Amino acid sequence: MAPMTGVGEEMHALVERLYPLCRSITGDGVRATLDIVGEYLPLTVHEVPTGTQVLDWTVPQEWNIRDAYIADGTGRRVVDFAASSLHVLGYSVPVSRTMPLTELRAHLHTLPEHPNWVPYRTSYYKPEWGFCLAQETLDALPDGDYEVRIDSTLADGHLTYAEHVVPGQVADEVIVSCHTCHPSLANDNLAGIAVATFLARALAERTPYYTYRFIYAPGTIGAITWLARNAERIERVKHGLVLACAGDPGQLTYKRSRRGDAEIDRVLRHVLAVSERPHRIDEFTPYGYDERQYCSPGFNLGVGSLSRTPYAGYPEYHTSADDPDFVSPEAMADTLAVCREAFAVLDRNRRYLNLSPYGEPQLGRRGLYDALGGRSDTKQAQMAMLWVLNLSDGEHSLLDVAERSGLPFDSVAGAADALHEAGLIKT
Repeated sequence: MAPMTGVGEEMHALVERLYPLCRSITGDGVRATLDIVGEYLPLTVHEVPTGTQVLDWTVPQEWNIRDAYIADGTGRRVVDFAASSLHVLGYSVPVSRTMPLTELRAHLHTLPEHPNWVPYRTSYYKPEWGFCLAQETLDALPDGDYEVRIDSTLADGHLTYAEHVVPGQVADEVIVSCHTCHPSLANDNLAGIAVATFLARALAERTPYYTYRFIYAPGTIGAITWLARNAERIERVKHGLVLACAGDPGQLTYKRSRRGDAEIDRVLRHVLAVSERPHRIDEFTPYGYDERQYCSPGFNLGVGSLSRTPYAGYPEYHTSADDPDFVSPEAMADTLAVCREAFAVLDRNRRYLNLSPYGEPQLGRRGLYDALGGRSDTKQAQMAMLWVLNLSDGEHSLLDVAERSGLPFDSVAGAADALHEAGLIKT
């Protein structure tokens, strides 16, 4: 695989390419996004018809938009969807009218505290229309009549989501989920899409132990739709991770699953601690991204969420300031590296049984101590072997060994490999 710096640049290029597209929970913008991701990975695309019952929800009508603007009396577009997909309230119903600014103001959304930023606003499940613009643009508009045009359609169609599967040695699955419903927002969540895509490519370079299923779906309704349509598969899902806000300059943040002590929770805690990266571990709350769907009590899957600065934790969140310049190749590469490290631990975490449990077996005559001679970490490797032997009772995993001993997981797993090859332990 290319150096991580090169991968970071590739991920950033993908973010820049996806950034102009107008995505929502349905529509052609989602399909165009998946078409581009499909150039990097083979995707299975699913189209779920409007009106389909999915758990307690119903797939809504499909929204598409071709043009939208506010024009002054001279015909000049003072707000133009062509300049940014954020300028239109998401899921706006069509409108074609002329009205005074006093009436129009009720349909305008700004951020007075950041007067040159455009906010991101939606109205998915309530018929409404509106525009988002910079406060300084609004302040410069004189009173008078304005032409208001939103060329959109709300009609029966489909909700679109996609999957990519990296086959593993076992049918048990790890799901990696990212949302595809946000328009021109680079960190939330194009960076998550990019990291997921390049993580899938990295995993495909080897045959992982688990089968990894990548889910590209609109937030909330997409994850709910996937869960509703995959009831027979749920018992196979052993671990999972939601990726969001993966490219900003903040420290890494891991949000635990609802269980709080799921294996993925422990793996991320261990990997982040051992790496000595600045990081934060947050407890589960039933608010945020789609971890709350996967962790809803009826499913209670072991799914956590990895981000850098969490949602709503940075001023640029859900504004035009969340552009490609806000995310960096280095930050995305770092997020990708943590995912790879975590899944390497997850894939190698086993429970072993000591085949010589009465007293300490003689390691020297099996060449195990000799094999360590001259290594800079000889003492650590010896301790790892002794810890693995002592805790290989069929109940403790290698992660248990690493946590209890304070040794790095890689050292513990390496010791287990050597002991297994010598016939001293078995899975």
